[in-house]
Amino acid sequence: MAPTQPAQTGGRPADALSGWAGQVGTKVGIPVVAVQAYAYTELVLARTTPNCHLSWTTIAAIAKVESDHGSANRSLLGADGVVTPGIFGLPLDGKGGRQLIPDSDRGALDKDTTYDRAVGPLQFIPATWNQYKVDADNNGVADPNDIDDASLTAGTYLCQGGRDLSRADAWWDAIFSYNAVRPYAQKVFEAANDYGRRSRG
Repeated sequence: MAPTQPAQTGGRPADALSGWAGQVGTKVGIPVVAVQAYAYTELVLARTTPNCHLSWTTIAAIAKVESDHGSANRSLLGADGVVTPGIFGLPLDGKGGRQLIPDSDRGALDKDTTYDRAVGPLQFIPATWNQYKVDADNNGVADPNDIDDASLTAGTYLCQGGRDLSRADAWWDAIFSYNAVRPYAQKVFEAANDYGRRSRG
């Protein structure tokens, strides 16, 4: 089930998708505000990067694996799309199989001045966020803990380099660029397929 662009009403652009998102969110078990963000990402990229063919189910699957749609660590996804409290991953200190990434943003995004941490419902490291960030809800701030901003930033990142995500090799390449771990990519693949199937049911 693909989203269609309704008339723009002002405020949070993704709110215009509430009718469609309400139906789909119920079918797939995702909060409506999150489905709105994922679908808005698909619609924006269909206009700005039409050859990418990004589906909302891919963003939804990444968000499921990364933070269970903004609910990791007992966080809550608000009606405005902002996760509170903010979601911060473990320090990227090279331990426990994690990468070693020294602090790159003086703790501005991740509140850690020693190591970088992944931030928000789509778990961006600060350097990647600062390179690709998008203010999707037009509130004047690109916030990795805002699911609208995080979703459109993730979509922009996945579509970089002229990728066509309708091709299996390009889709897998995009997911591995997000997190180069095969079990992770397999989880995303399975979740995306599941959301696609259930949303059509």
